[in-house]
Amino acid sequence: MAKSVMMLALCLVVLPALISAGRPMSHPFVLQGRVYCDTCRAGFETSATTYIPGAMVRVECKDKQQKVLYTKDGTTDSTGTYYININEDHGDETCDVVLVSSPMGGCKTADPGRDRARVVLTSYNGIVSDNRFANAMGFMKDDIMSGCTTLLQSLMEEED
Repeated sequence: MAKSVMMLALCLVVLPALISAGRPMSHPFVLQGRVYCDTCRAGFETSATTYIPGAMVRVECKDKQQKVLYTKDGTTDSTGTYYININEDHGDETCDVVLVSSPMGGCKTADPGRDRARVVLTSYNGIVSDNRFANAMGFMKDDIMSGCTTLLQSLMEEED
């Protein structure tokens, strides 16, 4: 009797869960974000910021031991926006989008602190939508653009 109850539980609960975990999702997550060039080297987006078409980014998901379990690359479009379809749920993993490269001459150095963005790639968190948004990430311009001093001073004045 106990064996038949255990077998029934296996067939009704465990087996369907294992099958669905191994299959790709019918509605993939759509991860969206932007990549910019920090023309003023301010460390954040300003009105002088330009967005980088053709920049490469990578999604990396790691387990608790920091072993990379999943990666997928993406490229920004003409507006500096990337869209990456993720066909798997990564509920037990820590996922980040990281900058890979910039095609923009003079703006190829990743901004420390703005070179990665944490993303949630699971359906088991209360978020109804399959759309996921990452914070903007940026590269720094080698030479500060003219007019940046005035721009940054005006931002400081607004703060007071």
